Amino acid sequence: MSRATCLVGIGKIALDQHVPALSSSPDFHLACTVSRNGHVPGVPAHASLEAALAAHPEVELVSLCLPPVPRFAAAEAALLAGRHLMLEKPPGATLAEVHALQAMAEARGLSLYATWHSRMARAVAQAKAWLSGREVTRARIDWREDVRKWHPGQDWVFEPGGMGVFDPGINALSILTEILPRPVHLTAAVLQFPANRQTPIAAELTFTGGVSAGFDWRQEGPQTWDIVVDTADGARMALRMGGNVMEVDGVPVAGEADIMGEYPALYARMAGLLVAGTSEVDLSPMVHVADALTLGRREVVEPFHF
Repeated sequence: MSRATCLVGIGKIALDQHVPALSSSPDFHLACTVSRNGHVPGVPAHASLEAALAAHPEVELVSLCLPPVPRFAAAEAALLAGRHLMLEKPPGATLAEVHALQAMAEARGLSLYATWHSRMARAVAQAKAWLSGREVTRARIDWREDVRKWHPGQDWVFEPGGMGVFDPGINALSILTEILPRPVHLTAAVLQFPANRQTPIAAELTFTGGVSAGFDWRQEGPQTWDIVVDTADGARMALRMGGNVMEVDGVPVAGEADIMGEYPALYARMAGLLVAGTSEVDLSPMVHVADALTLGRREVVEPFHF
């Protein structure tokens, strides 16, 4: 059975990933959209979620692609209307509001899925299996990309709650928390804030267990999405291309440089949660971000303009 879905927030990520994933899904179809400006050709569009749900009582799933700060109100409205809920990463602007949504969904018998699309990259499961039972001696994340390419003109990413460079960095943290055989926690951070912005454009993080990470949103040209892990048996495993290619001692062993399978996998997972009548809300990547913003030493750098 294909379940009717309402997609809220028709911006770049919705058009690039969610709409194609829904179009190919055997489990869901796009029944309507909600957006101030965006739309999907041939799909009924509404200015508010309330209007969309009133016009489409058949909708079972609401998928939210709004920025984090305004997302809670829409998520709450969806749950109060008795709809299952899927959240684009990060699942909210704060940990507390996601906990509130989790309690609300549980009380109503609804499924809530806080998605982490990078965990669905093609080589992440293989990396997790390879690391299982091994002792990690060192791990390094280098996640450097061009904000102008991925968030063109989107000033909200530099406003409070927009997370700045942690918007892509949390993707790396979602992989890290998935593949490491034992959890780590943050001990120090250096955060670089443009003089004219409210969120960091770069960060250097230090964790327990020899784990560190460098995030930067100013890289032009080829983009860097690497996680390199050394183990006590002398082997080195690397995830390249955002988790889509796995190498062992420099030799590719799994995956392929293709990110288009991540969002179809998210919707397949959502379908499984609905069949089982369960939720999936893992906030461990967001905890690391909150810790970085708590412990981070602030450095002011040159202003940033789109």
